[in-house]
Amino acid sequence: MTAPLRPTTMDKASFVAAFGGVFELSPWVAEATYDLGLRDDVDTAEGLHRAMCAAVRAAARERKLALIRAHPDLAGRLARAGRLTADSAKEQASAGLDRLTDAERERFLALNEAYKARFGFPFIMAVKGRTKEEILAAFEERLRHDEATEFETALAEIERIALLRLREMLP
Repeated sequence: MTAPLRPTTMDKASFVAAFGGVFELSPWVAEATYDLGLRDDVDTAEGLHRAMCAAVRAAARERKLALIRAHPDLAGRLARAGRLTADSAKEQASAGLDRLTDAERERFLALNEAYKARFGFPFIMAVKGRTKEEILAAFEERLRHDEATEFETALAEIERIALLRLREMLP
């Protein structure tokens, strides 16, 4: 049995190795979090989440946009090619996105393309515990938003994904 992770006892390299994947393909979040200083409350999922989200929120808009763009399309081409991160693959599978009919897959692809054409970044939703129908309904609703609203919604969804991932890693 391995000892539980304790962020406050880690050096920077160990911290980034352990938590660099919490925010999809963006280890800079873990690096920035460590550089801001680790308080005692970061040894819990919620505490570390607050610290990591503060690092994201303090970043420049361009860096936040890069974070959003690091996320894969839901049920998109990367998923079909088996090129998702392990966390993303597991999360999408939990919502049944790995078992779509051809018609459902085409609908997701069309919505992904329409969303990216409108906003310039992928549709992001914390899909763990959601159904295909809920995800499709959210797609339809959010396509009616303006870019500023969707930018903030995407960041909020990314933060939710990070919290779910951290809860699997820490008490």
